[in-house]
Amino acid sequence: MLVDSHCHLDYLEREGDNLDDVVARANDAGVGCMVTISTKLSNFPKVREIAERYDCVYCSVGVHPHEAEEEGADATTEKLVELAQHPKVVAIGETGLDYFYEHSPRQKQQDSFRAHIAASRQTGLPLIVHTRDADEDTVNILTEEMEKGAYPGLIHCFSSSQQLAEKSVELGLSISLSGIVTFKSAKEIRTSVDALPVESLLVETDAPFLAPVPLRGKRNEPSFVTHTAKNVAEIKLISEEELAARTTDNFFNLFKKIDRNKFVG
Repeated sequence: MLVDSHCHLDYLEREGDNLDDVVARANDAGVGCMVTISTKLSNFPKVREIAERYDCVYCSVGVHPHEAEEEGADATTEKLVELAQHPKVVAIGETGLDYFYEHSPRQKQQDSFRAHIAASRQTGLPLIVHTRDADEDTVNILTEEMEKGAYPGLIHCFSSSQQLAEKSVELGLSISLSGIVTFKSAKEIRTSVDALPVESLLVETDAPFLAPVPLRGKRNEPSFVTHTAKNVAEIKLISEEELAARTTDNFFNLFKKIDRNKFVG
């Protein structure tokens, strides 16, 4: 069994995909559990409804850094904690910093990031961190907040420096790998993955984005995570079966709100 720890099923549905078919293809490919990710509180009811629709789908609640200016003020720690009480909500985010596009001012991104971290700390739910071109500030905020009290989390769609990966693991966070790791241009990322302990790794699609080789150019979906997992297994010099077992175990150790007995005998 594999798990897609990060996808956007609401985006797929909005683009015309039949989610019954998407989920069935994932299950047929051995992907037994998926987490569909919130990027805006205004769209959270749809994200939650999709999770409610399928036994194997769960969701997060949060505001993407791109949306921090428009919706960050609404995503108070108290509001996030309240929404996280729903049984299908198993994570906080995605949140973090994106200085590549800077669709929101950096200070608003940072303020929103800290509010999400506080919600993760209060609920015990894992924090889903998006970071792009913001390694230094990401590490500084994660470290400062960890000193206030521990919280679980992961760096999603890892595409940053080995230093950020190592510091994140040192802080107790996991690293989630997307189809980017399969790209020819991702040599540095593969080098980082090679140096990371398999106990810290998860796999994801970030669907509908970043379809892995050999499916680049197609609209990504959870079933495609098998290609990413195969590539990671090759990097780690272990079998695909072991990689699936280890990353699935890592997932359930992190996403503790999900009853693993529903999926793993």
